[in-house]
Amino acid sequence: MNRKKLQLPLSDAVRLELKAGDLLALSGVIYTARDAAHKHMIETINDQQPLPFDLQGQTIYYSGPCPACPGQVIGSAGPTTSGRMDLYTPALIEHGLRVMIGKGQRSDPVIQSMIRFGAVYLGATGGAGALLAQHITEARIIAYPDLGTEAIRQLVVKDFPVLVIIDSKGNNLYDTGPAQYRQDD
Repeated sequence: MNRKKLQLPLSDAVRLELKAGDLLALSGVIYTARDAAHKHMIETINDQQPLPFDLQGQTIYYSGPCPACPGQVIGSAGPTTSGRMDLYTPALIEHGLRVMIGKGQRSDPVIQSMIRFGAVYLGATGGAGALLAQHITEARIIAYPDLGTEAIRQLVVKDFPVLVIIDSKGNNLYDTGPAQYRQDD
């Protein structure tokens, strides 16, 4: 299987060239955040306070990693269901988020925000958290430590395997018929 090896953060040009179905191997920095952290980030934005990290062009992985065993960087780090973040995602995309990694379908408002701002949604294999953790070389909590596994972590990944599920044009692998969101170039 041939994967495109890409360095994070993805440039606008690279991100806009991705197509639904592309296999990728990502290297660089990603941030973990689940629904509790998303809620805190939206509250922070609404309070006009700075976020714990600059969202501009960044990647959020919807994951709540397990604690690391001795000698490991991180425990199992599989994706969680992305739809749980859909209430918050359009606002985060508007504030610069451009890549999301998770599993499952996304809502219409999220897809419309992705098209408007050129964001992409990538899928990681559910149930393979222990294998995905082998691609994480560094991990540290950077915000909301009181949330435990849902704290925001900065991860450094090497050749992290993902699949483009929804590209910046709205082409969606979950669609069984014609792409309902497609915007031809």
